[in-house]
Amino acid sequence: MHETIIAKNILREVSKKAKGRKVESITIEVGDLAHLPAHQLKDFLKNMVDFDVVVKRVKARVKCGCGYEGEPRILAHEHDFTLFECPKCHNLPEVLCGEDIVLKEIKMK
Repeated sequence: MHETIIAKNILREVSKKAKGRKVESITIEVGDLAHLPAHQLKDFLKNMVDFDVVVKRVKARVKCGCGYEGEPRILAHEHDFTLFECPKCHNLPEVLCGEDIVLKEIKMK
């Protein structure tokens, strides 16, 4: 259900920006800590549209109280659930980036 809402919001934005023109492809960036894994969003969108869907993974960056800054250790990434930790001390770090889903490009005819 959650993926349906995300996909519909993306397609609504595509339709608004395309203004009736035929869409050839869209490019979406999906952060490692986004609500939906990149491959799931891509599969879901491909079943909804007749144009190409390109999904690019964006690595997450975190900052921890122990001094670590970099990619988190992702322990689980399920439907609307991501469990991650600092790879150095195993505490919950602050997310700097990598939790968004962004429509980056629309190619039209």
